[in-house]
Amino acid sequence: MDADHFGHLGFHYDAIAFPAARTPDVRRACFHVRKVLEGVVHDTVALEGNPFTLPEVKTLLDGVTVGGHRVEDARQVVNQAASWKELLRRVEAGSFALDRPTYCTLHALVAREEAVEWGVFRTGSVTIAGTDYRPPPPEALSGLYDTGIAALRRVPNACERAIATFLFGALHQFFYDGNKRTSRLMMNGILLSAGEDGISVPARRALEFNEAMIRFYDSRDGTEMMRFMSECSLDPDAG
Repeated sequence: MDADHFGHLGFHYDAIAFPAARTPDVRRACFHVRKVLEGVVHDTVALEGNPFTLPEVKTLLDGVTVGGHRVEDARQVVNQAASWKELLRRVEAGSFALDRPTYCTLHALVAREEAVEWGVFRTGSVTIAGTDYRPPPPEALSGLYDTGIAALRRVPNACERAIATFLFGALHQFFYDGNKRTSRLMMNGILLSAGEDGISVPARRALEFNEAMIRFYDSRDGTEMMRFMSECSLDPDAG
């Protein structure tokens, strides 16, 4: 990434050789996500420390209450499923866009009744556990978002643009909570809209993911995370 992009996004990364993709196919890519959606939801909430197992996620999403869990944990599962379904609806309708209204709409589903506010940029400061990095103050968010999104739209490779979009949202923390989850949805919207396979971090790699994210926050070097996320493709034919 060149210096101009670093200035707009707040981080840099070395050139990444992304795996060769099959012929882009939006319908196929979305169909595969729908087939594994319960697993994707489980992986996503597991990264948040949610104790729901995959069978419990499947049961809850089938409309059956699962005992022994906090209401907040169940809500997080339901919210994540709803946000993914909305994302898929938009991609399949050709209405997904890398813009603020889409970002806020998805966040409103992700963080409903979980964050201080949902669907709007934060109006106060936040911190990130485990790092000395401090996200930008709320008054700077709108300008940072506009210039960052403009820079991201200029990235020609869909996989690179998608993962960089995730890191951009995770770094700046535009919302009070749910930033990584919402930014991964935006990442997947870019991928699926380009007919590329989605990305989901497996629950078994949660520790690896969290440690790599801390290093990203501390250094603002996204190279490791770009490689890590590219390894988490939902390609059914991946090894």
